[in-house]
Amino acid sequence: MTNRLEEELAHLTRAVEDLHEMVLAHGKRLDTVERRVDLLMKRAAEAEAEGNTGGVVLGDERPPHY
Repeated sequence: MTNRLEEELAHLTRAVEDLHEMVLAHGKRLDTVERRVDLLMKRAAEAEAEGNTGGVVLGDERPPHY
């Protein structure tokens, strides 16, 4: 019985370690995504401040079927 419990504990310990590594990897990826979003938001704000919105406001544009 003790041997079986030790095996189960070893498997569970390994599973927890694997999940921990995955959480760390996802955290790093999330940090990267957040930095990219911040950069894009800054660029969009700068473009808007310069009056360069990069296109026509869709509300002012007639649909192509007219």
